Amino acid sequence: MSVTVGIAGITGKFARELASALLKTPDVTIKGYCRDPSKVPQSLASKVSLTKGDAFDTSAIRSFVSGCDVVVCCYLGDPKLMADGQKLLIDACAAEGVPRYVASDWSLDYTKLELGQLFPKDPMIHVKAYLDAQDKVKGVHILVGMFIEVFFGPTFSIYDPSSTTFKYWGTGDEIWEGTTYRNAAEYTAAVCADKNASGILKLVGGRATTREIARSFENVYGVKPKLECQGSLDDLFRHMHELRKKDPQNVFAYMFLFFQYYMINGQTLLGPELDNDKYPQVKPVSWEDFMKAVPRDQLPSAYSNVGQNV
Repeated sequence: MSVTVGIAGITGKFARELASALLKTPDVTIKGYCRDPSKVPQSLASKVSLTKGDAFDTSAIRSFVSGCDVVVCCYLGDPKLMADGQKLLIDACAAEGVPRYVASDWSLDYTKLELGQLFPKDPMIHVKAYLDAQDKVKGVHILVGMFIEVFFGPTFSIYDPSSTTFKYWGTGDEIWEGTTYRNAAEYTAAVCADKNASGILKLVGGRATTREIARSFENVYGVKPKLECQGSLDDLFRHMHELRKKDPQNVFAYMFLFFQYYMINGQTLLGPELDNDKYPQVKPVSWEDFMKAVPRDQLPSAYSNVGQNV
């Protein structure tokens, strides 16, 4: 049975990975939506139907979603885009008879958060409530933990390649749930092809503590990394709020600390019960699997390479 999938924001990193995964899925047709179709890689552009428009162009959005069986939002941006932009997509789906909408989630379990706790996820809470109130469109929420590539990148400040050190808060025994971009895209493609899939789906590549990730690092690369404790989880909580209070406009100085805190304090864990078994055709990629596939010197730049080889 054929499925037409619409990807809103098709020029983004995750969207490129998703389009690539969908092209390997039988009987799938792809429609893409973006501001500048020239930014879509030629390897994808020749195989998808593209509509030009921005996130608030209601007529272009209606044209884009028309004929889709499911629309996937791959927007990434400010709160207005992530909340109001998605609501316009959902409204268009309702008007055009699109039965399912995959929200721009791919994250920890934000349904366990209160508004304001992990502020970048507030729009997702609002969007889920908006979808829950719909009677024409079923919401799909794919939760993957964090993207493993980001964990090893410079913005997250955990892995220091210059000294081969993992710098952690807490005890080092807190669980990190992570999935690579490509693996998350493979799961999302499977969900798109599954016309019965709706609601929350917990699809995670691997669950491991900082100490276990360090042991995997040694197993894969033959180098024993250092472990450096930055302080307790209470220390992290105080530190991130102090930074925010001192200079609230400098969001990137503290945002990733907020992510760290809410990922490892136990509040937003997805497992151990997951939905991976619903899609046995997708092989979960664990933390160690990721390291086996990426040379050690390329770990810090792995995020930059997402969506490049599609």
